[in-house]
Amino acid sequence: MSDAPVISVRGEAVLEAEPEIARVTVHVQARERERRDALARLAERNELTLALVRSYGAAVERVETGGLSVTPEIRYGKRNDVAAYRGTAVHKLTVADFTVLAELLPRLADLERTSVHGPEWALREDSAVHARAAREAALRAVERARGYAGALGTRLTGLVSLSDETAQDPGYGFAPMAAAARGGAEDEPAPIVVEPQVQTVRAAVLARFTATPPEL
Repeated sequence: MSDAPVISVRGEAVLEAEPEIARVTVHVQARERERRDALARLAERNELTLALVRSYGAAVERVETGGLSVTPEIRYGKRNDVAAYRGTAVHKLTVADFTVLAELLPRLADLERTSVHGPEWALREDSAVHARAAREAALRAVERARGYAGALGTRLTGLVSLSDETAQDPGYGFAPMAAAARGGAEDEPAPIVVEPQVQTVRAAVLARFTATPPEL
């Protein structure tokens, strides 16, 4: 086993970057006395919502249906009968072109029995910012180890280990935009300006280096 001294350090980096995508969640609802009527109304409103989203083309990078439900509302009493049926469709949008958000979000929120939540600003999972933060963390670990070695009158001779200590973090910020909407007006709703939220990316590494014997 080597008797060479070992210097253990933690290198950290914190970067700020503009978001690359925005996530928006849209809830479409219908409530009717009869089950079939609730389904028909939900289908109608759902198609209107998706048609509006599709009209923005590639600006909306992805549309995913996150859930679909039709639930009876029970009127509790002697008969415990069904008062109505409530239908809900949930869609998750990934928007790549932020310039459309000021118009798209209020137009979605203006649809009848529709609610909008977002945007959630985020970096892509494969964003180069994550890799850059990791490299900077490693460089800072080397700089810190060299600083300790210099203070002890020694120098680094090799790398024993390097481990990624970055905490798991969703990596995006949330800024609520619009709550439940109540019916479409005859005119288009006024745009709502939204400002992208700067993303903070953190990276950390734990590094161990061998060094020459110190001159103490």
